[in-house]
Amino acid sequence: MSSETVKPPPSGPRAQAKRQAIVRAARELFLREGFGVGMDAIAAEAGVSKVTVYNHFGSKEALFTAVITSALDEPLAGASPAALEGLAEAEDLRAALIDAARVWVHAVRANREVAALRNLVAAELHRFPELAEAWKARGPEAHHPAVAGALHTLADQGRLVIPDTETAIIQLYALLVFPHMVFGSYGTHIDDDLTDRLITSGVDMFLDHYGPHQT
Repeated sequence: MSSETVKPPPSGPRAQAKRQAIVRAARELFLREGFGVGMDAIAAEAGVSKVTVYNHFGSKEALFTAVITSALDEPLAGASPAALEGLAEAEDLRAALIDAARVWVHAVRANREVAALRNLVAAELHRFPELAEAWKARGPEAHHPAVAGALHTLADQGRLVIPDTETAIIQLYALLVFPHMVFGSYGTHIDDDLTDRLITSGVDMFLDHYGPHQT
């Protein structure tokens, strides 16, 4: 299909509400039944037609990717986005980033459904390798828009120097979030004291690398 024939997804408040309902329904069914669940079932759960689901997402792979993307940024819901957005106005960037990271990491540790979705991806990739391709087709900036937006703003202000945002996003996740994802997948709990040390040292390492350096 040529790019000229690809229709953009529906837009506007009503379309956005339907899109959110589809993602919520898909998330529940993917967790309950795996990636093999039918699009008919997802549409019925969302209270829309199957045509509407395809109009918004185009394929089940794209819908699954949207579900995972939403889940990855979900720990940034509520207080965390406000904290990330506040970084631009913070006089003490280090203290503000540590505060934001604490909220973020706490949400990651506490949200069992997000962990279940991560495990689902790992379990389904061998059966549905197209999921990996759909995931790779989107970069880290698309998967983590809240983080990407905060880093872009700080770079525009000259408070950080980030030549490669995709790398910076992955490195920030690696320093702050990935330890809990990896250890949690093996059933190992990182205690509160070590968590806070990881956050503080992780923020220091990130700022040491990406902060503006005087010459």
